[in-house]
Amino acid sequence: MPKHSKVTQREHSSEHVTESVADLLAHQEPVDYKRSVLNVTGEAWDKQKDGEEELDAENRPAWNSKLQYILAQIGYSVGLGNVWRFPYLCQKNGGGAYLVPYLVLLIIIGLPLFFLELAVGQRIRRGSIGVWNYICPRLGGIGYASCLVCFFVGLYYNVIIGWSIFYFFKSFQYPLPWSECPIVKNGSVAVVEAECEKSSATTYFWYREALDISNSISESGGLNWKMTICLLVAWSLVGLAMIKGIQSSGKVMYFSSLFPYVVLVCFLVRGLLLRGAVDGIMHMFTPKLDKMLDPQVWREAATQVFFALGLGFGGVIAFSSYNKQDNNCHFDATLVSFINFFTSVLATLVVFAVLGFKANIMNEKCVVENAEKILGYLNTNVLSHDLIPPHVNFSHLTAKDYNEMYRVIMTVKEGHFKELGLDACLLEDELDKSVQGTGLAFIAFTEAMTHFPASPFWSVMFFLMLINLGLGSMIGTMSGITTPIIDTFKVRKEVFTVGCCIFAFVVGLIFVQRSGNYFVTMFDDYSATLPLTVVVILENIAVAWIYGTKKFMQELTEMLGFRPYQFYYYAWKYVSPICMAVLMTASIIQLGVSPPGYSAWIREEAAEKFLFYPTWAMAILISLIILASLPLPLVFILRQFHLVSDGSNTLSVTYKKGRMMKDISNLEDNDETRFILSKVPSETPSPMPTHRSYLGPGSNSPMEMSSAPNGRYGSGYLTASTPESEL
Repeated sequence: MPKHSKVTQREHSSEHVTESVADLLAHQEPVDYKRSVLNVTGEAWDKQKDGEEELDAENRPAWNSKLQYILAQIGYSVGLGNVWRFPYLCQKNGGGAYLVPYLVLLIIIGLPLFFLELAVGQRIRRGSIGVWNYICPRLGGIGYASCLVCFFVGLYYNVIIGWSIFYFFKSFQYPLPWSECPIVKNGSVAVVEAECEKSSATTYFWYREALDISNSISESGGLNWKMTICLLVAWSLVGLAMIKGIQSSGKVMYFSSLFPYVVLVCFLVRGLLLRGAVDGIMHMFTPKLDKMLDPQVWREAATQVFFALGLGFGGVIAFSSYNKQDNNCHFDATLVSFINFFTSVLATLVVFAVLGFKANIMNEKCVVENAEKILGYLNTNVLSHDLIPPHVNFSHLTAKDYNEMYRVIMTVKEGHFKELGLDACLLEDELDKSVQGTGLAFIAFTEAMTHFPASPFWSVMFFLMLINLGLGSMIGTMSGITTPIIDTFKVRKEVFTVGCCIFAFVVGLIFVQRSGNYFVTMFDDYSATLPLTVVVILENIAVAWIYGTKKFMQELTEMLGFRPYQFYYYAWKYVSPICMAVLMTASIIQLGVSPPGYSAWIREEAAEKFLFYPTWAMAILISLIILASLPLPLVFILRQFHLVSDGSNTLSVTYKKGRMMKDISNLEDNDETRFILSKVPSETPSPMPTHRSYLGPGSNSPMEMSSAPNGRYGSGYLTASTPESEL
């Protein structure tokens, strides 16, 4: 020991020794505590494990470039919901007026919480389990709950990719197989398939050819072998993209994130050239301002913001954990949030340009069919020729002429008008037919594409876009499982990824039986919404109220090199928790008010019918919610009553190659003095604050005021400030 060190001086002095651990250790030569008297944990030194910990700390994978990371976050946040959920909500909730509550909630809820997840992942450099164990061990269940929700969502989300793969391969033929109803032979007579004739060609192809769906969730019907193969292909794609971690998934993101934008722009240009496209866009963005006062609109906007950014899943934290600590994650949060918003608007333009074209086609068909009815009534003298305006020409009947004729007949034949069975054929009625989800992608959009010139090309492009959108989101969702598990339990990346995909495929067979679509609906409606809302609320509370908003802001200042706007302080501490609590309450009320049920396709009627879930399905539904939320109270109870260790009241100081690595994050104030001197803290007040002291946003802790370039304490030691050093 150096002759003039403080320890040597204290041995020959009558003064009380009151140095803190940090001050005392800062003047010593590097040693390995496990082979020295400083080994207070009683652990045996394991050279191999010691090397592995150091390797893990220093060689964590990193993104090849900032662009690759941004594309990964965009690919994860921009998913199928941007294409088929946002346009539906926009149409349903006031058109252009819906953009106002969405944008407001994106700024006051979405952006702050997205920034928070990016920041904690980048600061702590761990997956969701490690991050929340570090910030608040008693709330460590947040990470496990996120993993479970990711697993549930990944199970059914990949089924949708499988459906897209099926349609993708079916698109390589002309005419498209869903453009016409199939002809079946009834003895010697060829007739149109009855189920298709009652519905439509695209609806029939979706429910019968693709899904071969049963009449209810209780009728399993066995496996659909076509969809089983497509699901296997989907999980194989995900496994190949994930098997090397970000080294493989990062490269995939270059294509899967950028290609959808190419397709959307191509569809927009093509759509704007179609007849009726402007009608669809004008209908879409005509604001219904009264809708802005409806609380339901704000609730649905908040839910969409919440899921659009992928909050609570752990994928955002996993991706940001591979960043360098000086990365400007505030810029990343703002950029990705608004790219996500503008992508939703772009997708909405595309969808309603195409649906405007489809509405015109359907309206013209309606006019032709009803004009034939009127001609029949004229020929049988049910209607008088005097009712037909003289300028009307049945050979070139326009929608305007038909509407004029319709109003005249309705006025004259008021008492018997319903018996005629005539339709109004209004374009607005066609445009008001709101469709979302699979109904939009696999029925409405596919029907519109059958009227495109070169329809197979556009169909191939559309479903390839859906595959890439889904794949980008699946990579992020699976990273929310693999990254925290690999970080926490040190399993082999390749083995765990392959095993996870195989297990998910086997469990996912429930979704490719003939009743599988009903299970997809169940998981989509109930497996994630409520548990994720609770998870994000607890994330917010853990950082803002337990870890401390001021402390977190100060660490962000050190990490970013500038102080984030004061707006985030108030958003994290007050605004976001209150808004999320209101959203959770509204979601619970919505679950209670809306009877749990699903839309079943009845083959005999060729129509959808709302059915309630049977008792056994209700049990599965409730189990999903409970199972996803269970880690939260379970981990809290286990650690609150010390049934499992959370690392509290332990001191582990390690010297490695000039780096001091510590784990004193759970010590009580002044415990470090007690460990060295065996005195109660009150008898030996330390002149220096402990590691937990915080002097406000504008000042530094005395333990961090080193001017040495290679260490926090000076004297040639570099102290790692993240848990990857605290092994």
